[in-house]
Amino acid sequence: MLPEYAKDQPAVFTNCIERVAIVGAGGSIGRHIATELVKTCHHTVTGLTRTDSKNKLPEGVKPAYINYDDESTLVTALQGQQSLVITMSIMAPPDTQSKLFRAAAKAGVPYIMPNGYGSDFTNDVLAQETRRGDVIRKSLREIEETNVCSWITLVCGFWYEFIMARGAECFGLDVKSKSFTFIDDGKTKINISTWDQCGRAVAGLLSLKELPEGPDDTSPTVSTWRNKPLYIASFTISQKDISESWKRVTGDKDEEWTIDYESSKIRYERGQERLQKGDKMGYVQVLYTRQFYPNGDGNFEEKHGLANDTLGLPREDLDKCTKRAKAMIERGYVYH
Repeated sequence: MLPEYAKDQPAVFTNCIERVAIVGAGGSIGRHIATELVKTCHHTVTGLTRTDSKNKLPEGVKPAYINYDDESTLVTALQGQQSLVITMSIMAPPDTQSKLFRAAAKAGVPYIMPNGYGSDFTNDVLAQETRRGDVIRKSLREIEETNVCSWITLVCGFWYEFIMARGAECFGLDVKSKSFTFIDDGKTKINISTWDQCGRAVAGLLSLKELPEGPDDTSPTVSTWRNKPLYIASFTISQKDISESWKRVTGDKDEEWTIDYESSKIRYERGQERLQKGDKMGYVQVLYTRQFYPNGDGNFEEKHGLANDTLGLPREDLDKCTKRAKAMIERGYVYH
C-alpha cells in the first residue's frame, strides 16, 4: 500500500493515474469508460482482450491479448498499470474476476474497480433481497486480502437506456404492446445513470490527483475513495417521470397506452415464484422491483450524496436519453 501523502513518495513518483487497463473495453459499459478515458488525453488505456474476442476496441485503446487459463499473460498485461477497471459479462465464468485480482496483485496494480455496478451494496437488506450483495462483497474481500490492491466500486443505479430497452420486467415499460405497469403509485424515485455518465465518472475519478500532497491538502483524490463506493447518478426519477418523458419524445397520448398498477411486494413475490420455476427473467423482475420499494432503498443519493459535482459531471437531459433508448428499441437491441 502507498504511504498516505504524495510528499512521502519516492522522487520518481508522479501524483496521477496515467496507465489504466480495462477488461471488457469493447463491451456495453466498458466501451464508454474507455472512450471517456481516452478523451482526457491524460491516460494510456489498455484493453485486456482474449485472442478470440470479436469485440472491437474503441479508438485509442491499445490491445493486450490474454488467456484467462494462463496467469502469466494476465500478469504481463497488467505490469506497470496503475488502475484496473473490470467490466465483464454476467455470463463470464464466476472465477474470472478472482484470476484478475490475483494477477493484478502480482503485477502491483494499486487500484481495481471490480464488477459492482448497480445498486447500493452497502445496504444490507437491499443487498440480501436482490441477491447481489454477497457476490460484490466477496470480490471486495478478495481484493483487500491481496494486501497489494485497493478497490473502488461505481454505484450508479440502473443504466437508463439499457433498461428501457430490456422489457417490462425492468421499469414496467412494454413499448410493443404500449403498456406500462406502475409499481405501487409509480412515484417512487430511484437513482439511474446513463452509460455515458458512468464513463465520465470513471474518467473524472482517475483524472484526480492520486494522493493528497500533505496533511493540509483536503482536495479530492483517487485515494479518497480507496476501499469505498463511488456514488454517482444521472437522474433521480420515478416511473411516472419516465412515462412523461416517453410521451414528450414520441407524442403518444395517455389513451394510447394501457396503464396498470401493482404493489411492489406482490410484484417482487411474483418474480421470486418465476425464478423458483426456472424462469431467469423472474430474477430480473425481483432485482428491479426491489429498487422501487417505497422505503427509498433505490435512492442512494438521499443517504450518501453523490460525487457528481466533485467529478465535474454534467446535468443530463432526460428526454435526450429517452430518445437514445427509443432508438435502441427500434434497432431491436438485445442484451447478450
